[in-house]
Amino acid sequence: MPSQTPGSAAGSAPEAAPARSPEAPRGSGIPSQAPEGYVCPFCGLVAGDCSDPGNRCELEDVVYQDEDLVVLIACDGFGDHEGHAMIIPAQHYENLYEMPDRVLQRTALMARQVALAIKRAWNSEGTSTRQHNEKAGNQHVWHYHLHVFPRYSGDMLYRQLRHAVDPAVRAVKAKELAAALDVGPTRL
Repeated sequence: MPSQTPGSAAGSAPEAAPARSPEAPRGSGIPSQAPEGYVCPFCGLVAGDCSDPGNRCELEDVVYQDEDLVVLIACDGFGDHEGHAMIIPAQHYENLYEMPDRVLQRTALMARQVALAIKRAWNSEGTSTRQHNEKAGNQHVWHYHLHVFPRYSGDMLYRQLRHAVDPAVRAVKAKELAAALDVGPTRL
């Protein structure tokens, strides 16, 4: 079973995807919406290199990583709650339309396990998931990612403004979530 140590990868990390032209046709037939010369922060994280000035990720944000998926603590919080998780593919896929079936299935299985871990680690009363595709769909990082939020009565999550979460807070949240995460059921 792959390592669950926060901030460490299981095996060797996949290489970061090169920048792509927004006009280049994709496997889905839908052109990329990433800006010209886009440097993907999640590919940097997967590769273990967050040194790009535009990358707000920290290696300590990683909760779990294997050959297909990475679970991390998001750089932004909403309202009073400074921790939510994101699930990303280890390889670069810009959006839902490009995701291979196997990786999409594993993402769904991991979402369930992350939601259960959130309930155990942070005593949430519920969970919500959210995923965005393309500019009109409110996507702003051009690498597929699924948000998994802890929910609490009256939290008004969808009425809150996004705010940056301190990396030290994210590192603690990553350790808490890693300790509660059972990835066994996500293996196909």
